[in-house]
Amino acid sequence: MRTRKPAFAGSWYPGDAHECKRMIRSFLEQNRFAAEIAGAAAGGIVPHAGWAFSGDLACRVIAHVRGDTAEPDPDVVIVFGMHLPPGTQPVMMTQGAWQTPLGDIEIQEQLAEAVADQFSCAIETPDNFVPENTIELQLPFVKHFFPDSRVVTIGAPPSQTALELGRFAGNKAAELNLSAKVIGSTDLTHYGPGFNFTPAGTGPDAYQWVKTQNDRRVIDKMLEMDGPAVIQEGLSNQNACCAGAAAAAITASKTLGATTGHLVGYSSSYEKNPGSTFVGYGGIVYTR
Repeated sequence: MRTRKPAFAGSWYPGDAHECKRMIRSFLEQNRFAAEIAGAAAGGIVPHAGWAFSGDLACRVIAHVRGDTAEPDPDVVIVFGMHLPPGTQPVMMTQGAWQTPLGDIEIQEQLAEAVADQFSCAIETPDNFVPENTIELQLPFVKHFFPDSRVVTIGAPPSQTALELGRFAGNKAAELNLSAKVIGSTDLTHYGPGFNFTPAGTGPDAYQWVKTQNDRRVIDKMLEMDGPAVIQEGLSNQNACCAGAAAAAITASKTLGATTGHLVGYSSSYEKNPGSTFVGYGGIVYTR
């Protein structure tokens, strides 16, 4: 089986199994994002900066999505991501596997090919792909928490297509008698001169505006499980860099029975590097 080699291992996250496991243990031992969440999780939304900045929050969300470790792993974990503009095709791999430091993760080919056929997706292969962090950074967590699961990884544009992708993927998994969990990967506001986005100036006041106003607006829509509003927020206010991925994950989670959103936590690169340019991160879990 052909395997897609990682592009960010050893830089954005550890490149070896021992260090990945050490960081995951460290993330889980921290109390910062130890939210109490009732109900069985269908999916969640995670950030995708380097693990040193947002790995703790992403890890905690995916641990919640895993839930009861006594339960068998789902047949498939559907991961939505990618920085795509409106009007573009969804992007997928339909065959092969992703390589992670913790072991390879096979594509669930039956579901992947059904999605690709339905949406005329742009197809990547293990040998021909665009390096992209949004999905890759989640896969060591997926392998850790869901060691026996396969994946379907989908780049979702911020458009109506994302909602249709999420709905179709969730329904098709059920039709194929596949148990499934869902992850959507997006960071929030990219603020500062480095991103050519400074509506609130610079300094601590700008950080507070991002945290309490701009990011809060899109987080509220995510908690309300309002996929169309999440897309609109991202396009209008630059507060979700992968709004399509988040909206697809919301819709797929609803299709799988989720009814309630829970905020696991919020953080920002500003907390570790308080400069004029920074990025916000949110973590959300959807339960039945």
